[in-house]
Amino acid sequence: MMTTSLGRSLPRWIATMSHTVVGCGMRAPVKVSHGRTVGRPKLSNRRLVQPSAAPIPRFGSVCDDSVWRVPKPTSASTVRFISAPLTGAMIARSFASGDGGAAPISSRHESKAAFRIATLLIPLGSNWHLPPPGSRGAAIPNHHIRTSPMLRDIDHFIGGASFASDGREGDVFDPNQGSVQARVRLGTAADLQRAIDAANAAQPDWAATNPQRRARVMFNFKTLVEARIDELAELLSSEHGKVVADSKGDIQRGLEVIEFSCGIPHALKGEYTAGAGPGIDVYSMRQPLGIVAGITPFNFPAMIPMWMFGVAIACGNAFILKPSERDPSVPVRLAELMTEAGLPDGILQVIHGDKEMVDAILNHDDVRAISFVGSSDIAHYIYSRGTANGKRVQAFGGAKNHGIVMPDADLDQVVNDLAGAAFGSAGERCMALPVVVPVGDQTADALREKLIPAIAALRVGVSTDADAHYGPVVNAAHKSRIEDYIQMCADEGGELVVDGRGFMLQGHERGFFIGPTFFDHVKPGFRSYQEEIFGPVLQMVRADSFDEAVRLPSEHQYGNGVAIFTRNGHAAREFAARVNVGMVGVNVPIPVPVAYHSFGGWKRSGFGDINQHGMEGVRFWTKTKTVTQRWPDGFAEAPNKDAFVIPTMG
Repeated sequence: MMTTSLGRSLPRWIATMSHTVVGCGMRAPVKVSHGRTVGRPKLSNRRLVQPSAAPIPRFGSVCDDSVWRVPKPTSASTVRFISAPLTGAMIARSFASGDGGAAPISSRHESKAAFRIATLLIPLGSNWHLPPPGSRGAAIPNHHIRTSPMLRDIDHFIGGASFASDGREGDVFDPNQGSVQARVRLGTAADLQRAIDAANAAQPDWAATNPQRRARVMFNFKTLVEARIDELAELLSSEHGKVVADSKGDIQRGLEVIEFSCGIPHALKGEYTAGAGPGIDVYSMRQPLGIVAGITPFNFPAMIPMWMFGVAIACGNAFILKPSERDPSVPVRLAELMTEAGLPDGILQVIHGDKEMVDAILNHDDVRAISFVGSSDIAHYIYSRGTANGKRVQAFGGAKNHGIVMPDADLDQVVNDLAGAAFGSAGERCMALPVVVPVGDQTADALREKLIPAIAALRVGVSTDADAHYGPVVNAAHKSRIEDYIQMCADEGGELVVDGRGFMLQGHERGFFIGPTFFDHVKPGFRSYQEEIFGPVLQMVRADSFDEAVRLPSEHQYGNGVAIFTRNGHAAREFAARVNVGMVGVNVPIPVPVAYHSFGGWKRSGFGDINQHGMEGVRFWTKTKTVTQRWPDGFAEAPNKDAFVIPTMG
């Protein structure tokens, strides 16, 4: 027998199941690891998969190119399971079919079985986390994710201070618990006008401030954010659901653009030509646009706002940020830190809202430029309406990034990269890698054999679990949408190898968790392939040749990012030159450019002609003025008729 931390006993055979995958029945198989349990299992019977004892280290940033260690390859039949070592020590699940949900995928095994383990019970909805097996310490509450009985209010940040508008509010959830933790103000056109008035009062003096002094504010802001990165990451994770390590990566990638913005005195230098003609000099200068705005998505509530406002403000603009109403606290905190760093009141303001606020921004004459990141349909709407109203607009939409795997690729490295790129941050990244395209069936079969145990070793947990690879998705509606796409792909004929639906985490049964899901034999005609799922779902589309592998991402409606895995330099160069996609990785799964280059996709992934950050960002947030000058020298001997001829510099 084995004693739990609460003094109860468990049969030793349960305690020794630490690397045994249990799965009999219908929809969601279970992996028991180190006494921590999974949720609701139902899926098809299969042989046991024995993962390696070596754990896969968690990934630590938005664009982490570090290597995950992967279990040694094992043979396994078709599997429908979710592998989830979870908190707590209760395993009480039925694997019998017939409890609703998606229809089961047919198994290679004819026998059916039911398996039930009942051990320690903990009250539902609590935040109690148990020590590992063998520990005799007491169970302790996880205060980091416990919600307060009193909901906090998230206000606007206008004119350098918090502003609580009247009217509508929206719910902000704790994705780990599935409960409302705060209420966010949903602003109106009147609230926007209040921010516009503050910006109009502050922007001329800020534009007249020399670039070096503006850069010093950026330096101060960077220092403040770095000193508070733990606090910011925990706040971000509490509303978004991504694990804290990934939230730190979110913040760090935003800070890299702030670092670029610290060099704004150099980036704003214009061009100068002396003696372009007789006594004539020509020079150019970059001037700010005035009041500009950013509309940002839920999936990167720190990084993308900093991508936008860092460069825009350094260039001399006043910036109005409309963050996602799903996780709005971090953007407000960033604005507060900018004020603390020395930014004048009214230069960075945060206005919360939904479509009403977006339309108010699009219609306001004083807003000169808008940057947007979100879905493609909304990106197209914002680009069309904004440009029709005479605004400069860059609008970045959805993605369906492909990873091409050539026969000569290092498959162990590919599996490492795919695990993080497909499932990191629960797949809620526009630069995730949700489609893998192996070239040739032999490559596909070998890759599949290695992927199954690697997926089995993934740990899904609460945001504060330092050992979790990813946490919950952002809300219940998004979870339902992802599960609908999983069912759609199965109905279309995709082979559901690993099914992440039905995942539950003890003590967090209402949390918005989805286990990793893997499909094979997906076809380009599937709607689930053509559309963005934005969840922890990996689809394998097999290609017969290199040309077909190039054609798949090139003909897809999205063109954000793509990667090729190969040891062949010629194949890599040919692929990079031919593929019709905006950002390409060669043996890099998430090819997000560094801050001093620019970010932007093609086709329905990007509307507008100028990319984000880097020198492209400087160009977007400024307008160029060119001056041609001549100083009179007192001679007027030229014939008067020359004044009527177009000037030339010959």
